[in-house]
Amino acid sequence: MARVPILAGNWKMNCTLPESEALAGELYKEIGQLDDREVIIAPTTPALTAVARQIDGSGYKLSAQDLHWEDSGAFTGEVSGPMLVAAGCSHVIIGHSERRQYFGETDGRVALKVKAALRHKLTPIVCVGETLEERESGETLAVIERQVRGGLDGLDANSIAGLVLAYEPVWAIGTGKVATPQQAQEVHASIRSLVAELANAEVAAGCRILYGGSVKPENVDILMSQEDIDGALVGGASLKAADFARIVRFQS
Repeated sequence: MARVPILAGNWKMNCTLPESEALAGELYKEIGQLDDREVIIAPTTPALTAVARQIDGSGYKLSAQDLHWEDSGAFTGEVSGPMLVAAGCSHVIIGHSERRQYFGETDGRVALKVKAALRHKLTPIVCVGETLEERESGETLAVIERQVRGGLDGLDANSIAGLVLAYEPVWAIGTGKVATPQQAQEVHASIRSLVAELANAEVAAGCRILYGGSVKPENVDILMSQEDIDGALVGGASLKAADFARIVRFQS
């Protein structure tokens, strides 16, 4: 089954509203329209509507960086699924390692957020990944299995078919380090096997699994040449239009 690659830019807590509009415009000038891969942009919450206007008609998709599992209520500072849909989002990143590390995100909360996203027809980009200590202790695959099972807990095969997974080793995020193609492929293959177990072989074959962790123009081609890597969740390099354009136009 052919899987359409996804190249997603996570802007994290960067860019003011005018800077976000300018960057979205620069990206379109650099990349143009593409038919054989999906481009997703994830700006900060205040910039979502403005960026949605900038990319209207481009074919690019808009993602939020997080959401709350409730639709409304007394949750100061949070944003809900209906709000993201109204802002123009089609996707939402859930369980990013920075959310886990700095804000106490648990596998249980990831599962609640995934269900909320699916409830509002937002495509969750569910992130999993191990720390350097866990990798050096030989716990990588066990950690990934726990996070995948926990984050997808309670979902049936149809629901699992409606999401995207992203493997982002914590030790490679923003550090300049990157998993070797072989290391990344091993984990991606393990995730695909887990999806087959939790859903079925057909869902697993179609499931897109992204790699995230210091993806750059210099390493994207070799990463994308791996059998089970279906795209990239890009951090810092997505803030530079020329760099992100080169990543989007990878050659595997």
